[in-house]
This record gives sequence, structure tokens and C-alpha cells, in this order.
Amino acid sequence: MAVPKRRTSKMKQKMRRGANRWKAPNLQTCPECETRIPGHIACPSCGSYRERQVLDVDAL
Repeated sequence: MAVPKRRTSKMKQKMRRGANRWKAPNLQTCPECETRIPGHIACPSCGSYRERQVLDVDAL
């Protein structure tokens, strides 16, 4: 069975774990109502997606 020949240094551990840190989501601005929304979803406040009306907000 494979066993590490040397102990992993603290710097190598920190560099490896640094890639997994939390990042804030990238929010886009809705072109219709100027609210901040995540990408690839219809805007919950105005119901538009890619400058088309896809949801009836009054029904929600």
C-alpha cells in the first residue's frame, strides 16, 4: 500500500485548502428592473429573462 515518504508541509496544506475557500456568488443586474439576481434564472421581481417576459409576477 502506498504511504507518503515525507510529511506534507504546512505551506503545502494551506495552498491546497486555499483553492476550496468560499467565494461570493456573482450577481448580475436585471436589464428591466435593475435588481441584482444570479445568472441563468428569471428575475423574481419583474419576471423577465433575456429581455423577454417569461413569468407572470402577479400570479406568484
